[in-house]
Amino acid sequence: MTVYFVLPGGVDDPARPSGGNRYDRAVCDRLPDVCEIAVPGTWPRPSPSSLAALRSALDDIPEMSDVVIDGLVACGVPEVVEKARQRVIVIVHLPLGDESAAAADLVPLERRALHAAAAVVVTSEQAAERVISLHDLPRATVHVAPPGVDPAPPASPSPGGGRLLCVAAISPRKGQDVLLAALAELSDLEWRCTFAGAGTLEIGDPRIRVVGPLGADALDAAYADADLLVLPSRAETYGMVVTEALARALPVIGTRVSGVPEALGATRDGLLPGVLVAPGDPAALAAAIRDWLTDPDLRERWRAAARERRATLRGWDETVRRIHEVLR
Repeated sequence: MTVYFVLPGGVDDPARPSGGNRYDRAVCDRLPDVCEIAVPGTWPRPSPSSLAALRSALDDIPEMSDVVIDGLVACGVPEVVEKARQRVIVIVHLPLGDESAAAADLVPLERRALHAAAAVVVTSEQAAERVISLHDLPRATVHVAPPGVDPAPPASPSPGGGRLLCVAAISPRKGQDVLLAALAELSDLEWRCTFAGAGTLEIGDPRIRVVGPLGADALDAAYADADLLVLPSRAETYGMVVTEALARALPVIGTRVSGVPEALGATRDGLLPGVLVAPGDPAALAAAIRDWLTDPDLRERWRAAARERRATLRGWDETVRRIHEVLR
């Protein structure tokens, strides 16, 4: 039976990379018998024309078909989900109200859409708990399908470990301001930091580079030229860049928020391939980076744990298997 997958317009736009887009593309490309439908427009606040496009797309899909819809498409238009003649499965990468305070008015709309859906798919156990509590959803309707990661060659570490990398769209939620404040406390040490992601930053330190969004090959090169991934997010349902770094045996300094601990994982002996700090705390982040830069033994322990964690990462086939179970 055909599965229909409704994607937000621009899902493949190289100027707008995101974990959600990569997740959608990876799953859509691997689901058997899938029919891909892209709905143009700005989400989650659709224009009349994009809303009409979604309604038209659903009108053309046979009744009682399985339709997987990205939450950025579905959650702002509950009236469409409520009237759908199909079985709608919504993938929630991040609750709309958690993106910013300006989106708080979308929470009631998202609640209606998710209650009308046949099933909800999220990317981590913590995200499941968040969506269930936020919208008072039955636990049986919410399913976890963590992102997979593509295999990658291990990066070659530099002796001092000073090549820092932050991969995330530049926004308050991703916490680049926290990392900049932390780096300002490390002027006595040798390091350089690359910020990769859509958006702009005001910087004055020549050791900091802001390179914008990177395509697949350029992003591979950025990981290969790094010693440590730093993800200072204030909120993160999973953190796909964490497993992308671990796939290259790169240790990670992240924040103790939502799904990041799940993405970071641990070795069989419980050792972390990095460390987690409190979100929004430049001093704690600076201390963690200082430890990394000044302690060769710590660097080797984290690298060894990252190499072991690399061998246990899930591929995208496991993600698709879990979604396929929901569809069945």
